[in-house]
Amino acid sequence: MMVGGRRDWVALAVLVLPVLLISVDMTVLGFALPYLSEDLAPSGAEQLWIVDIYSFVLGGLLVLMGTLGDRIGRRRLLLAGAFAFGAASVLAAFAAGPLMLIAARALLGVGGATLMPSTLALIRTLFTDPVRWRTAIAVWGAGFSGGMALGPVLGGWLLEHFWWGSVFLINVPVMLVLLVAGPVLLPESRDPDPGRFDPASALLSLAAVLPVVYGIKRFAEHGAGPIAALSVLAGVGLGVVFVRRQRALPDPMLDLALFRDRRFSASVLTNTLGVFALVGLLFLVPQYLQLVLGMRPLAAALWLLPATVAGVGGAFAAARLSRRFPVRWLIGGGLLVAAAGFGSLVALGVHSGLAVLVSGMALVGFGVSLSETLTNDLIVTAAPPERAGAASAISETGFELGGALGTAVLGSIASAAYRAGVPSGAGEAARDTLGGAVATAATLPAGRAEALLSTAKEAFVHGMQISAAAGAVLLAYTGIQALVLLRAQRAGDRVPA
Repeated sequence: MMVGGRRDWVALAVLVLPVLLISVDMTVLGFALPYLSEDLAPSGAEQLWIVDIYSFVLGGLLVLMGTLGDRIGRRRLLLAGAFAFGAASVLAAFAAGPLMLIAARALLGVGGATLMPSTLALIRTLFTDPVRWRTAIAVWGAGFSGGMALGPVLGGWLLEHFWWGSVFLINVPVMLVLLVAGPVLLPESRDPDPGRFDPASALLSLAAVLPVVYGIKRFAEHGAGPIAALSVLAGVGLGVVFVRRQRALPDPMLDLALFRDRRFSASVLTNTLGVFALVGLLFLVPQYLQLVLGMRPLAAALWLLPATVAGVGGAFAAARLSRRFPVRWLIGGGLLVAAAGFGSLVALGVHSGLAVLVSGMALVGFGVSLSETLTNDLIVTAAPPERAGAASAISETGFELGGALGTAVLGSIASAAYRAGVPSGAGEAARDTLGGAVATAATLPAGRAEALLSTAKEAFVHGMQISAAAGAVLLAYTGIQALVLLRAQRAGDRVPA
């Protein structure tokens, strides 16, 4: 099969499907949250778990699944994940309560963990020519941004015509296409000498991640306390044990030698921090458009299209600009552009701010997409081909944990500001979430309902402004960090050509 031929590009389209699906799920759930709040009546904590349990489980399993793909075959793992993801989507669609939906989302995380590590590794197998590889990575990044456009529009239409569970059922036909086309178009690839598998490392990798994330969530929701502190310390301790075990094993599950390459380690860190800010914002924006500005889901989704178009443009701009400019300037500059977009969102208001939101989100979409496309390129090309699955898994682990922590931390910051702004006499449901306030207001006389909604919207916008300011500072720091850590080291400052 000719490298870079038509068959390869069709295979690339198949590999973009899981990426497209993940980004669709990431955005469509935010638009479904008001409907979930009304139907399933989750608490504020349950609502956050519904959103981020998927990313926690996925992030905890990615390194294991990336290593597993290197061993048993990346195509085989990809197809197994497609089946599991489709089945879990059906379970989530028909969840009868918050806990059942949280469990289904956790199972989706297990399926997603088998999908993501294989995509970049298989793309590297298909495209060995550096110029075509750079274009393929841009298509991969554009698929992620495109899913952010497709998710809200498709989800908005579904939510206006069907029940909230329909947003999960859109996963099923995509997975069927992958299951049918994958065996025909995708080559199998694996590490020819993977060494011995270590089950203890697999358990330690998950055990180290989950307590840290839980502790951070509990601290954000309830303040400092012994449970939060013990959870974080337990996770850090298990992480130290995991690292020591990897150093001692002749065939480690996580090859720590990859982090000796500054391009690799700095790119992983940059990815994680950039996604932390972006996904934390995406948790809040759909609620602002629907519950504060009063838009229907489809209308709200359409107002986010400019940001997604800018994201697709950022991915393709990365491929072209990297031929002329040092990568560190492009990555750092992209993140500083995104920081400016975040900073502009501090001007959002209860009755105005749509133009500010659209322009600010466009800057965020372009800047983050530009930087993420190039950091993913550096991560995969810095690793030897036989470790492509593990390197991709580390990249995706940073991505998913960044997204989960962004939702937990920035979402919890906004939630804390919201609760502080809503009086205790409004009721627990109204103080928990803005969706709860809307539901409570529907049961009150007109005067009291209007006063409650006005207070709740002001509190939500104030929390969103604080989160936007925090995201702006974080992205500005991340951009400057990329400029420093990715300083030219011979030819390594540019995308390999």
